[in-house]
Amino acid sequence: MDFTDPSLAITPTLDGPVLIALALAGKPFTVSELANKTSRGSEIGIRRSLGRLVAQGVVTATEMGNSRVYNLNREHVAAKIAVDMSDLRSEVWRRISRQIEKWAVRPMYACVFGSAARHQAELSSDIDLLLIHPSTFAELSEAQKSRSFMESLGMWANVVSTRIMTEAQTKAWDKNVDALDGLVRSWTGNPLQVVSISAIEWSEHRRRRSEIYQEIERDEVRLYDEFAPITYRFPKRQLN
Repeated sequence: MDFTDPSLAITPTLDGPVLIALALAGKPFTVSELANKTSRGSEIGIRRSLGRLVAQGVVTATEMGNSRVYNLNREHVAAKIAVDMSDLRSEVWRRISRQIEKWAVRPMYACVFGSAARHQAELSSDIDLLLIHPSTFAELSEAQKSRSFMESLGMWANVVSTRIMTEAQTKAWDKNVDALDGLVRSWTGNPLQVVSISAIEWSEHRRRRSEIYQEIERDEVRLYDEFAPITYRFPKRQLN
């Protein structure tokens, strides 16, 4: 799926991005305003698309002052398709989140980052997913040798110390991650690139404010958080 324009998974015409823009807007737009909102298309092309959609009744055209404005006719039987298209990215995130919630060993934190989170991932681009899992006993034992490191964790130190992943849980974790890659490919056609990292490893990235930490801090779309166990609704203002 092309995350810059998910409507391409359904139609190659400009009708797709035009309908998505109108579905997300919730208010009338002029042609020039639509041209600024759509992922592709010239004003001429968008005007032609609107002509087709108005003729079908799924879009309404109204004279407002010296301008003609266009709005999605949400009473039309086909309007739901436009709304669903506008929610395709969010639906991918919801499916990943729901799958993670089924795991016997859930991540402590999970988020999408990179080009997909920024809506810049093109066809067949990787979907980057960060999964923070509990540390192993060996990792914790090694970390505890450094008092300064443990002190740098602050409140996080207690979490790191009490959540330990056993060998059996590690095998189950790896199996779930592999299965998730297959599911995401079937949902989107895009490969999944997982950064699977322990809580202690992530703590070090956070302490150093590493490049990947800064990228995630800037672009992340949060999917799961052990410390805020809610079902994320992925508001369109954030994700579309």
